[in-house]
Amino acid sequence: MGLKKILDNLKPTFSEGGKFSAFGSLFDAAETFFFVPNETAKARGAQIHDAIDSKRSIFFVVIALIPALLFGMYNIGLQHELATTGACATDACPCSAIWSNFLYGLAVMLPKIVVSYAVGLGIEIVVAQWKKEEVHEGFFVTGILIPLVVPVNCPLWILAIATAFAVIFAKEVFGGTGMNIFNPALVTRAFLFFAYPSMMSGDKVWVNGNYMDSINGAPAVDAVSAATPLGQLAAGEAVTASPLETIIGTIPGSIGETSVIAILIGAVILIWANIASWKIILSTFAGGAVMAYFLQYPDAQNFEWWEQLTVGGFCFGAVFMATDPVTGPRTESGKWIYGFLIGAVAIIIRVLNPGFPEGMMLAILLMNVFAPLIDYLFVQTNINKRAKRAIK
Repeated sequence: MGLKKILDNLKPTFSEGGKFSAFGSLFDAAETFFFVPNETAKARGAQIHDAIDSKRSIFFVVIALIPALLFGMYNIGLQHELATTGACATDACPCSAIWSNFLYGLAVMLPKIVVSYAVGLGIEIVVAQWKKEEVHEGFFVTGILIPLVVPVNCPLWILAIATAFAVIFAKEVFGGTGMNIFNPALVTRAFLFFAYPSMMSGDKVWVNGNYMDSINGAPAVDAVSAATPLGQLAAGEAVTASPLETIIGTIPGSIGETSVIAILIGAVILIWANIASWKIILSTFAGGAVMAYFLQYPDAQNFEWWEQLTVGGFCFGAVFMATDPVTGPRTESGKWIYGFLIGAVAIIIRVLNPGFPEGMMLAILLMNVFAPLIDYLFVQTNINKRAKRAIK
């Protein structure tokens, strides 16, 4: 292949002793992005070979995120249209309105993706070069997750700071990919939530100032209020969005978290590819449903308990965050407990603490801490049973 031949010719230049050896890790990352390495493990001992490696796993996760990403782009444009005109043009001309809304969202979303990858991968490449290691593929997923879990009005410079904080303090200080105990994308959101709380409420819609000027000649503003269902519930107000709107995702909120349908498409892909644990996903929904049924909002007038599972980041967290194989439990029995507690704790935080109307982020980060303990308890129980059986 032509590209393979070009990379092979350039490789000595970026290898140790070469003219551009300082960029060796960057070259290695580019090479492994296009081609599977032809090297095998050199250490002695038992080796387990599988048909899927980390690169293919990352590839499937990225594919599973595409429906939520594409719908999030469309919803950005839709919410902008509703905020500026007070109506949706899809009734008059569906195809052109959908396309224009998507292009608008693409223009808003693309800089966030670029910043996320530029900052995160830049730090990982520098660290890899300093430690003389290869660049791991893990950030290819994290780089998309981060823009999807932040509100659309989050400034790029704040996103860059949060991404850098998460990569350095939630990943690299623990040893890099596979060694972190917290999900880096959620740490990014947590950093934003506590450092810049006004930017994480999710109750604003990004509005193009020039577009507003062309509509009514009024002074341009950066964003306009558009309360999310969870924000309305936390304030003791009635939810204005219908259940169908919360399932389709045509509501304000973080970019990738609004459409239940798009997220469930991603869940099917992950489960079919055997990447995500269906036990964690199912138990998370079970824990959330049980707690939502017994613990309902005191002032909720038109909000059913099951709607808790369709609003906010509950679905997105259950499918893409709770199932992270690095920060979750390894034991099959532990996955049931882990997921159930995530769903239950998320609803508890939502209902009982108005200061944290979301809850899913904190629930997953909390259970990330307890995942090793859950594994330990189940493994130790199994060891004790086998020891008693051996004595008998």
